[in-house]
Amino acid sequence: MLSEQSAATVRATLPAVGAAIGEITERFYAKLFAAHPDLLRNLFNRGNQASGAQKQALAGSIAAFATHLLEHPDRRPDAMLGRIAHKHASLGVCPKQYEVVHRHLFAAIAEVLGEAVTPEVAAAWDEVYWLMANALVAVEKRLYEESGGRGLREWEVVDRIEETADVVSFRVRPADGGPVAGFRAGQYVSVGVTLADGARQIRQYSLSGAPGEAVRQFSVKRVHGGTGPEGEVSNHLHARVRPGDVLELSEPYGDLVLDTGADTPLLLASAGIGVTPMVAMLADLAAVGHQGPVTVLHGDRSPADHALRADHETYTDKLPDARAHFFYERDAGPDHRTGLVDLSGLAVRPGTRAYLCGPLPFMRAVRSGLIAKGVAPADIHYEVFGPDLWLAHQG
Repeated sequence: MLSEQSAATVRATLPAVGAAIGEITERFYAKLFAAHPDLLRNLFNRGNQASGAQKQALAGSIAAFATHLLEHPDRRPDAMLGRIAHKHASLGVCPKQYEVVHRHLFAAIAEVLGEAVTPEVAAAWDEVYWLMANALVAVEKRLYEESGGRGLREWEVVDRIEETADVVSFRVRPADGGPVAGFRAGQYVSVGVTLADGARQIRQYSLSGAPGEAVRQFSVKRVHGGTGPEGEVSNHLHARVRPGDVLELSEPYGDLVLDTGADTPLLLASAGIGVTPMVAMLADLAAVGHQGPVTVLHGDRSPADHALRADHETYTDKLPDARAHFFYERDAGPDHRTGLVDLSGLAVRPGTRAYLCGPLPFMRAVRSGLIAKGVAPADIHYEVFGPDLWLAHQG
């Protein structure tokens, strides 16, 4: 993919670029938002910008892509690209925005590295950027075509369900009375809201209802401040949105979707709000009459914090060969385990396909445990939200 001349230059300069990439991304975002303040108000996650998480994500994805090109010159990192493309498509990213990013990113590189950016170095990293950008544009184009080319659409809230003290489910239908397209269990939608200061912010939430329903359901966990910024959108949805209000939703996107035979052994593992796509998957499995064994794992702070717990249990019970294992840090009771999710005593059937969703350390631990039990890495699939999309492919 990368020309031999550019590959040699990128290999020689990758350590220097890697060492400076934090400063490069800092200057890049400063330039980007100075020239296009609307992007920060109406597209980028302001909380991730404030915490620095978005800057780390951009730096990580560029470094990861360049490293992959050098280590696997004949193979594109399609898993990472596909995941980013789904996120971009849910946000409505368009090809011209890659040109804007390129202009400000390369201006930042030139400022930080100075004379080290010779014409040869600039050309090599330009090739890296456009290989990545053009691959993403191609995938996003296909995703837009598959979704009917719609951007965000207005949906009316028809019900609001208080799942726990910090999780609310919203059930919505098209405000125009139009049809509701189907989705694949495990997918998410982007939800756009206008905040008190007039900024339009967008976040992704997994669809937690059953595919095929006449309404869509997504569940939102309130993000408290603590060590990071308070969640602007989650708190807005919790505090202000009630039945009758209108939200903007994208079409469903996301590549963590069930792709199994009727008898395939499955393992669905989640922690915290990661339960949402798993409940949709269980609903789908129950609807299609899945006959194979299904192992359900979930970890949470307590039963009271376990969002969608009744649905989690009900759909599991509808499957002929399924068993749920719930782990709680406190108040577990006699029927569940106390502590973190533990695979040590769990029998995993040959040929199991696993689906994981939750905090990154949780998924890495479960993934390692499954591999130790003989599950093929290619059969372990996971969803990561937030700016650390690329990190899931590093472990």
